[in-house]
Amino acid sequence: MVDLSARTDRLDAYLAERGLEAVWFARPNGFAWLTGGDNVVDADATTGVAAAGYDGDLRVITDSIEAERLADEELPEAFAVESFPWHAGSLAEAVAERSPAPAAADFDVPGFETVDGSRLRQPLTDDDVERYRELGREIAAAVETVCRNLEPEDPEYEVAAGIDISLASRDVDTPVVLVGGAERAQSYRHFTPTDAALGDYALVSVTGERAGLYASMTRTVAFDAPDWFEERHRAAARVEATAIRATEAGAAGTLTDGDADGPDTAGDVFAAIREAYDAVGFPDEWENHHQGGAAGFAGREWIATPDGDEPVRRSMGYAWNPTVRGTKSEDTHLVAADLTERLTKTGRWPSHEAEPVDVAGIKPEPVELAAPVIR
Repeated sequence: MVDLSARTDRLDAYLAERGLEAVWFARPNGFAWLTGGDNVVDADATTGVAAAGYDGDLRVITDSIEAERLADEELPEAFAVESFPWHAGSLAEAVAERSPAPAAADFDVPGFETVDGSRLRQPLTDDDVERYRELGREIAAAVETVCRNLEPEDPEYEVAAGIDISLASRDVDTPVVLVGGAERAQSYRHFTPTDAALGDYALVSVTGERAGLYASMTRTVAFDAPDWFEERHRAAARVEATAIRATEAGAAGTLTDGDADGPDTAGDVFAAIREAYDAVGFPDEWENHHQGGAAGFAGREWIATPDGDEPVRRSMGYAWNPTVRGTKSEDTHLVAADLTERLTKTGRWPSHEAEPVDVAGIKPEPVELAAPVIR
C-alpha cells in the first residue's frame, strides 16, 4: 500500500504553489505513484485507461468498461471512482468536464497545464523504499537464476525469453531486456537480442517494473573471456563506484564546494564520472553511451548530462551504467541519508570491491558491486 498522506501533502503544496485546483495523472507511472495501482491495458499506449486526480479529494475517472475492475482490484478505498460511457468521448474530455479548474495533468487535456510528475515523485517515501527493496531482490533473483544456467551456444533471444518468463512469474514487467553475446556486446551498447549465439561471454541488462517502480541491473557471464575483458570490466566498475560516491556527496551538497548548502546537480555527478573515465584510462568511453541517473517511478527519472541541472536527492534510487567497450557495470542503488545499499542483490552472485577514483569531495571507500561469473 502506498502512503497516501505523503502524496497528498506533496500535491497540496504543488497546488498551492501553482495556484491550481486539481492535478491528474494518466501516464502509467504517475497513476501508479499516486494510487499504487495499474491503469495499463494496452502496453503500447502512453496513457492508461484511467486518470487519478487530487483536488482535495482522491478521485479516479475511467470509462464504463474499467470502473468496476479498477475499484475491485487496483485502487485503495480512499479513491472515489467515476465512470463515463465508453462510447461517449475520450478520457481527456471526461477529465476536463469533471475537474475543477484551473488544473494540471500529465497527459494532454484541453485547457490544462502540464505537470512534471517526476518532480512530485522525488524523493521516495518510506513505503516506496520498502517496495523497492523487494522489487530489486526479485529482479536480481530472476536474472541471476537464468544467467547461472547460460551456455555458449545459447541464442540471445532464448536467454531474453527465459528472463521475461522468470520475471513475469514474479509479477514483474520487463520494458528492457538486452542480451549481448561476445561479438555483439563488443559492437553495440544496446544489444537487443537476436538469434546469435552467446559465444565467449554474455552481457545481460534488464530493467524491470512493478507497481510503477523500476530497477535496472547488468550481469556478466564469461566462458572464455578475451584477454582485455577483466581490465575493461574493472574500469567500468570503478566508474560506477565513483558515480555512487559522487551521488552521495551530491545529495549532501558537498560534491562541488564542500559546503552543504543544498543538493548538487546531475551535471556535477557527471563531471565526476568523466574524471573517473580519465583516471581508468578510457577517457572517451562516456561519449558512446549514457551513464544512467536517478531511478524510481521511471527507468531513469533523469539521465545525467554534462549540463544537467536536476538536483541530486535522497532517498532515491540511482542506476548508473558505465560501459567500456564490450563490458558494462550496473546495479540500482538506494542512496539515503544514513546508508547506501545495492537493491538489485541476492547475496548469491559473486561480488568485488571497486575503488572509486580520486575525485575531490567524495569518500574513498570501495563499493561492493556485481562481479562477472567465470565459467
